[in-house]
Amino acid sequence: MLLRAEALADRGTGVARVRTGTMSGPCPACARSPSVGHTLRARSASVAEPGTCTVVGIAGDDPASLPPEAVRAIVSARLVVGSRRHLSLVEHLGVPGAAAEAVDDADAACRTAAAAVREGVPVCVLTYGDPGFFGIVRALLRVVDRRHLRVVPAPSLVSLAFARLGLPWDDAVVVPAGGRTLDDIVRALRLARKAAVLTTTALPPERIGRALRRASSTVDFAAVCSNLGTAEERVTVVTLEALATGTFDPSSIVVLVGPAGRPLAGWGGPGNDGAPLAWGLPDDAFELGRGVVPDAEVRAVVLGKLRLPPTGVLWEVGAGGGTVAVEAAAISPGLTVVAVEERADQAALLTSSAARRGATVTVVHGRAPEACEALPDPERVFIGTGGVVALDHVLERLRPGGVVVAALGDVAGAARAAERLGNLVQLGLGRGRRRADGTWGLVAVDPVFLVWGPS
Repeated sequence: MLLRAEALADRGTGVARVRTGTMSGPCPACARSPSVGHTLRARSASVAEPGTCTVVGIAGDDPASLPPEAVRAIVSARLVVGSRRHLSLVEHLGVPGAAAEAVDDADAACRTAAAAVREGVPVCVLTYGDPGFFGIVRALLRVVDRRHLRVVPAPSLVSLAFARLGLPWDDAVVVPAGGRTLDDIVRALRLARKAAVLTTTALPPERIGRALRRASSTVDFAAVCSNLGTAEERVTVVTLEALATGTFDPSSIVVLVGPAGRPLAGWGGPGNDGAPLAWGLPDDAFELGRGVVPDAEVRAVVLGKLRLPPTGVLWEVGAGGGTVAVEAAAISPGLTVVAVEERADQAALLTSSAARRGATVTVVHGRAPEACEALPDPERVFIGTGGVVALDHVLERLRPGGVVVAALGDVAGAARAAERLGNLVQLGLGRGRRRADGTWGLVAVDPVFLVWGPS
């Protein structure tokens, strides 16, 4: 008897649940024919030891590609879960059929498989490629004990995509589009020299292309790989412009290679109308609270002393308006930037400033150093107003090779900090003002002491 399945959703969401066993007439448990919504219980009424859930990855639509281990798992299962395409691939194995019902999402299928495992029923889950690589294994582990889970992988769709293109992929960044925003995806791709994006119905290849084009990305090579391993397989090499303006299968792998091995985003070109790279932005670029008037020129020196890396973690402690954090996040978008601020009103303004500049800053409302306890260890730290009390904690947490910069208003405090950090400079500004007679004069600004290190 063939394995039977009811109508399913598309391959991205549809799965079928099939309870196997021999059955030629009405169900003896309820004297009616098996149908959608009916589950056939295992024959044994006794409670068995937990069963095994075997997850079988399938590459393409050639049933001959199934390894012996996968075939044994399928034919010995009492419950088989898979898409309509996958179920049709295993019909030739002669698995005895019974009742079938449609399940619309993978989580529901996982729960069904878990219930069967608890009853001692051997389960086989059919899926695409490598189930542990952005696959169903993660969802199954939420409901099935790892000790009762076996995985028989096939080549992942990402590995097939790079294989079709004749490219190595051990250095590639893999970004699943599901559950992410376009901004998140572009941020993940900015520093990648080679990448694969797993697109979805909501975020198909062309939307990824348009987002990258807006981010002034440049690629040497792009390709859209669809239905890999099937009769409908298609691999299309495209320019970034063609990717942005075309129409593609939404369930694809988009492969991107940066210019001459460089990162994908931010290179621009003659027609680039993006904002210029700048630091020490004017004060009106930020939302500033009363009494918080940082000098743009001082901020420019602070950012220079921080020597921002392309990736890593930066703290701004005693952030106030968070101007250093916001600028750092905009200049080096690969950084994870955290601003710690005790005052709620300032924290709210900081959040507004970050949104205004399009910068990603995590704002932690709390007092340093206590508020820093749960943060990841930093490579860079800027200590602003009131943050110097956290200097000892900062130095304990600073990663090897890290840099701390502190801005202080009094020479005694600066001298104490310099004993720990090793460098001290006074910044004195004279701001030009036009006099009543039309000539220019300089108005002194209160000096700021910058301390940085360790060195």
